[in-house]
Amino acid sequence: MKEGWVNKTLKDIGKVFSGNSINAKVKKERYLNYPKGFPYVATKDVGFDSSIDYENGVKIPCIEKDSFKVASKNSVLICAEGGSAGRKMGIINQDICFVNKLFAITPENVTTSKYLFFWYNTIEFQQEFRSRLTGLIGGVSKKKFESIPIPIPPIYEQKRIVAKLDKCFEAIDKARANVEKNLQNAKDLFQSQLNQIFSQKGEEWVEKKIKLIATKIGSGATPRGGKNSYKETGISLIRSLNVYDDGFREMKLAFIDNNQASKLNNVIIEKNDVLLNITGASVARCCIVPENLIPARVNQHVSIIRLKPEILEPKFLHYLLISKNIKDILLGIGEQGSTRQAITKSQIENFSICFPSEISEQLILVKQLDKLKTQTKSLESNYQQELDALDELKKSILQKAFNGEL
Repeated sequence: MKEGWVNKTLKDIGKVFSGNSINAKVKKERYLNYPKGFPYVATKDVGFDSSIDYENGVKIPCIEKDSFKVASKNSVLICAEGGSAGRKMGIINQDICFVNKLFAITPENVTTSKYLFFWYNTIEFQQEFRSRLTGLIGGVSKKKFESIPIPIPPIYEQKRIVAKLDKCFEAIDKARANVEKNLQNAKDLFQSQLNQIFSQKGEEWVEKKIKLIATKIGSGATPRGGKNSYKETGISLIRSLNVYDDGFREMKLAFIDNNQASKLNNVIIEKNDVLLNITGASVARCCIVPENLIPARVNQHVSIIRLKPEILEPKFLHYLLISKNIKDILLGIGEQGSTRQAITKSQIENFSICFPSEISEQLILVKQLDKLKTQTKSLESNYQQELDALDELKKSILQKAFNGEL
């Protein structure tokens, strides 16, 4: 360790404390839309980009201050429980009340808030944090959190390090914003081409309801016992989290045994079936099932659309369904009359689409879109590599800073 630096723990540099949980009914009746008071910050209000939403509509009256934990301005928040544990963090710019799933530290003179915040972002801290996670949902206790080590240089050195990191990260964030813009432009280019093709219908295009061009439309079910009934191997059960517009994702693929699969024989996947998510947040996502999964089944959140091959090319339908204009219509259907988005079998059957009457013309358009998609994916891959490189640069700079080498 560099001369003048000392090893301490988080407990040494300031009070560590969590906030207060509030019953949902009580929160709605007493604190939602309350005009003045302390903002009440929940885990969802802390972004992965370290932003904090103070205007979520929930405030704690000042007269109830003594009944709640209050984190003062410049305290550092970090999520201590759940999927975002150790990953969501930020410095508050005002006094707040906050949820019990967040830890707050108000550093004393031994360290600055920004120095502590940067330490939270290091690989070393993240490793120490993850090593203390326990429980099914993953959480770190206050006692274990307090024991996490932190290297502490003199206060003047802390301020110098923070100033240096601020300058470096400002430049990196600017570069990252430019790359992200280029990445979005690549994606927009592909969507623009999709919309152009499907909005300029030729004279030989026809309009038909999906039920007139399909031999099968239907969804499956989750086996009795839900997730607990899934097997480590067996017949694939496709769920909505496997279906994405840019292709099928085998990550988190579920498996069922022959007995369970036999109860879903009415929804056996076949080659060239188009899969459409019909419920939940991913409603209207779709893809074509990969051949290596045949035979497979789908659960109740995914619908199979099996086309008459002499009428419509499946890849044409896939491109049509992921085009923005059609996607917006499907999303609108899914929102009707329900707090949970859902598209019914009847709505799919009666959904009208336009397409070239000749398969040969459909294939020409599919070939054009395949080529554009390949080019777009190549651009996206290049831009993603640039983003990854910038992230690695940040990690490298942080490591040097806390090793006293910056």
